[in-house]
Amino acid sequence: MASPNDFLPLSPVSLHVLLALAMNDMHGYAIMQAVRLQSGERYQLGPGTLYDSLARLLTQGLVKEAEAPEGETDSRRRYYQLTAIGRKVLDAELSRLEEILSLAKASRTRPRERRA
Repeated sequence: MASPNDFLPLSPVSLHVLLALAMNDMHGYAIMQAVRLQSGERYQLGPGTLYDSLARLLTQGLVKEAEAPEGETDSRRRYYQLTAIGRKVLDAELSRLEEILSLAKASRTRPRERRA
């Protein structure tokens, strides 16, 4: 069985999609809106980019199709959810990014060495 670290580093698109699905099961358009909001409107996915990413995440087993919520009237909508390994991969990626950020912050606060 694959380790979560085997999937790292995630592409920015994959990271944003997994973050969106960590909140709720969602259909494609809702994922695009969640990514736009979670990025402060700095990152917007187009449908082609989103569905290519979802296809890859489905193949990797990080995401799976979910049941439509009760009351859903549009049978064309496909809902997606994070799998258990998808959640572990997301957690591993967030830890990796936190470590990089900590190192970057530490290097900015350290006095620079003077060259002779």
